Amino acid sequence: MTVITMSRGELARLHAMIDLADGRISVDEAMALLELGRRQIFRLQARFLEKGAVALTSKRRGGASNRAHGAAFRSTVLQLVRDRYTDFGPTLAAEKLLEVHGLPVGVETLRQWMVADGLWLRRRDRRARVHQPRHRRDCLGELIQIDGCLHWWFEERGPRCTLLVFIDDATGRLMQLRFVPSESAFAYFLATRGYIEQHGKPIAFYSDKHTVFRSNNKDPLSEGMTQYGRALHELNIDILCANVPEAKGRVERAHKTLQDRLVKELRLAGISDLDAANVFVDGYVEDFNRRFAREPRLDKDLHRPLRPQDDLETSFTWRADRKVSKNLTLQYSRVLFMLEPNEITRGLPGKLVTVMEFPDGRLEIRHQGRPLAYRTFDYVRRVDQGAITDNKRLGEALELCRQMQAELPPLARRRLSPSRRTAPSNVFQQPG
Repeated sequence: MTVITMSRGELARLHAMIDLADGRISVDEAMALLELGRRQIFRLQARFLEKGAVALTSKRRGGASNRAHGAAFRSTVLQLVRDRYTDFGPTLAAEKLLEVHGLPVGVETLRQWMVADGLWLRRRDRRARVHQPRHRRDCLGELIQIDGCLHWWFEERGPRCTLLVFIDDATGRLMQLRFVPSESAFAYFLATRGYIEQHGKPIAFYSDKHTVFRSNNKDPLSEGMTQYGRALHELNIDILCANVPEAKGRVERAHKTLQDRLVKELRLAGISDLDAANVFVDGYVEDFNRRFAREPRLDKDLHRPLRPQDDLETSFTWRADRKVSKNLTLQYSRVLFMLEPNEITRGLPGKLVTVMEFPDGRLEIRHQGRPLAYRTFDYVRRVDQGAITDNKRLGEALELCRQMQAELPPLARRRLSPSRRTAPSNVFQQPG
């Protein structure tokens, strides 16, 4: 059985010839419908009556296009691609063929030639990257996967927030859940401290490449350690970063389960804020582990107790070194601090001191481990214009902007807003 494929114009001709042969329309009406002359209508009618519908299809179908490149042109282009652009994609190769060799060829044409010649692999023909399963660790506390999940945990009842998830690799047991406004270093400080106080120190944490865990500083002289990494180093805990999300699949799959089950449990409990949710999850973790956790291969807990020199409160702080000026002042986070003059601080000009910011908002200035008395000289609470904001903290930064704009007095708003009546201060004005 022969299948005839016809274009819209050819189908219109077929309908007109059928109507003409059956006497439903006249030759003049067929001329008007097809916009053809009388002699052409008679030719089409004769071919149709002799050979049927196939006689109305174009005889050039299946032939070469009038704009088709010749075999010599195609072989020349493909030879240049093999010799000079073997690792180029079709788009870039077409650009170079025109710029360097003066050979114009369409991108799609070149792509088809390269695919047929084995120089390019279509996307659907490429093999998907294989992520082979990794065996679980042997013992509890050997490797703890950690990650934050930004989600509408309270649905429309509350703000969008982040859930920090700590899950054991050997057992799939939820070790810690904590709701926080955003995925930040201070949020991980509080969550990790709670984890260690409850379970002890694991061998290592396994995370993604978020800036909390991994420094993007390309300077080879830099140690490349973040504040969170420094805190874990002091406590003798390693931090490992995964290259792809599939490598930490336990915590990624836990996110999907929690987004389904925990959201519904929070709805049934009528919880719509972070504090109440953090109290609720303690009982939820026990129920989750009873349902989904499994026993480790080796019955041994590798969590370690705190050493005498371990100080969780001091380790989980944000630290920054600052140089003391001749006036016994230093700047930190847009704040000018003045050290109280005494026997210790009088010898500090030109030396470095450490500013320690605690998760609860407290701030200390220390030198060689000794706290120094200070006064706050100036404090400006604002967000820098053009400040770099991590995408995971964008919601928190916008909320801070809204709060500051609402707190700004109306007079200050008018003073800061541009006015068309007032000339800029840097415009020179002629004296009257």
